[in-house]
Amino acid sequence: MIGSANLNIMIKAARKAGRSLVKDFREVENLQVSTKGAGDFVSKADIAAEAILKEELLGARPNYGWLAEEGGEIPGADPTRRWIVDPLDGTTNFLHGMPHWAVSIALEHKGEIVAGVIFDAAKDEMFFAEKGAGCWLNESRLRVSGRHRMIESVFATGLPFAGSPHLPSSLHELARLLPATAGVRRWGAAALDMAYVAAGRYEGFWERGLNAWDMAAGVVIVREAGGLVQPIDPEGDILDDGAVICANEPIFDSFAKVIRG
Repeated sequence: MIGSANLNIMIKAARKAGRSLVKDFREVENLQVSTKGAGDFVSKADIAAEAILKEELLGARPNYGWLAEEGGEIPGADPTRRWIVDPLDGTTNFLHGMPHWAVSIALEHKGEIVAGVIFDAAKDEMFFAEKGAGCWLNESRLRVSGRHRMIESVFATGLPFAGSPHLPSSLHELARLLPATAGVRRWGAAALDMAYVAAGRYEGFWERGLNAWDMAAGVVIVREAGGLVQPIDPEGDILDDGAVICANEPIFDSFAKVIRG
């Protein structure tokens, strides 16, 4: 699949950052780690990966804006385009030696996510999509699952860690959903959860309390794989609210009804 110039820039940047992270992942026990807050860690590897992405993405498109986990927001000379970047989604997994984490890059144009890349460097799985051009995993075209029944479906979510205000709502949602499904998974990387919905590995995903960089790439990737993506609050905004629900089309309404109560 030959993508646009911007998509190729994104894929190249993700691979370069991914190589740096894999090298550090092999020496994870030796990383110097500082604490940002309860359950939320930042490492030298994370900061180094973001520096690589900034160099690659802003080096190629210096007029674009920038929004990233560690570096914050930088307005661009072109106010209509912005990179939204998470250099290491699944930081806690990374720091515990679990090979389930990713580099996530999205391109926003006039408030809409038009391209996304999620790179699982540990498994060499590159998920990517552009608006109108479909969704891909490496060389293979992706489609969401074709399952129609909730009881046969597997869902993913994130569970609140220490200090999160979302614990009561999460427990309430799980209590409603678990009896109606084949299972719920919590793997600790929202970007990969959304990529897995696009790949048909999960039927759906929901989570509250996310940041824009956690899910921006996943929004276009799921949609281009034929899935539906909405804010949990139907009147809300996904990136601003930080609360997303996505699923294949046959399952979505039943799933959303359970989550939204």
